[in-house]
Parts: sequence; C-alpha cells; structure tokens
Amino acid sequence: MRADARRNYERLLTVARTAFTEHGTDTSLEDIARRAGVGIGTLYRHFPHRTALMGAVFQGEVDALLAQARELADAPQPCAALVEWLRAIITHATTYRGLSRALMSASVDDSSGMARCSVPMREAGGALLTRAQRAGAVRPDVNIGDLMQLTNGIALAAEESPDDPELADRLLTLTLSGLKGR
Repeated sequence: MRADARRNYERLLTVARTAFTEHGTDTSLEDIARRAGVGIGTLYRHFPHRTALMGAVFQGEVDALLAQARELADAPQPCAALVEWLRAIITHATTYRGLSRALMSASVDDSSGMARCSVPMREAGGALLTRAQRAGAVRPDVNIGDLMQLTNGIALAAEESPDDPELADRLLTLTLSGLKGR
C-alpha cells in the first residue's frame, strides 16, 4: 500500500473507532470519511461495506480476546476460564452500541465482513467450551454457536438497559446455570 493510502487507511480506522464508541456502529460512513479528511470513495476502496470497516476496527480487540482464550486454555478450572472469557466478550461488545447486533448477524454469516472476527472467536470459544464439557462442568449438548449468540444477546440486553449496570452479569449467571453439567 502506498504511504498516502496507508495514512488514509489508518486515519479511517482511528476516526471509525471513535465514532463507533461515541455514536454506535450505525454511525454515518459519510461522516467517518469526512472526519478522516477523505472522500467516501476512499473509504469504500479500503472497506467495501460497513461490516468490513467494523471488522478492521475491532480486529485489535478480537486479537486480545483470542490471546486471552489461549491463556485460559490451560487454566486449572475449565468452567471458570470459559466464564471469564465470556465476560470479556460481553464487556467488549457493550463498549460499542450496535456491535452485539452485528456480531449476532456475523455468527450466522461466514461471508460477512465481521466473519474474520467471529470465526476465530468461535474456534477459541469452542476450545474453552470443549474443555469445560470434558471436565463435566458444562452440558455436552451445548455448542459454541448457541453460546456465542447467548453472549451477544446478553450484551445487547445490557446495551438496551444502560441504567442497570449489573444486568449483563445477572443474565450471564442465569445463562450459566442452564449450561451446567448434570
């Protein structure tokens, strides 16, 4: 990538991250381009659709969540490791209004721009889930796709109830009680 194109790309990511934090993931792409000092065509050359931009913006946070999953892979208590990771996902998703809804859509569409984030997340979560299942702490019929949808649903519910900061944790606790092994 040419130096000027690289600068535009980085500026778009920086502005988009700020806009997604302040206004949610549905913020205007035209506004992002304008604030980055580029035309909308430049934005679309780098990111052909909103989910491609979102995937690029959130890649760093996804990488951190994946690193955390790798660190937790050998934790002495597999169920506690899974729960810690799920809480981290909820925290990440609630940072950006609209992200949990986009993640829910991406989890069923491997061709979306968010798939480069959601596919490795499902793989990492699947490893933690399998380990908790083998330890007998989680029911064997639970699958990672459903668990990720539940986690994003909890994040969405928490996003819709900003006056109840404990809601996400209460919902996760309730969900986890239904996952326990027999």
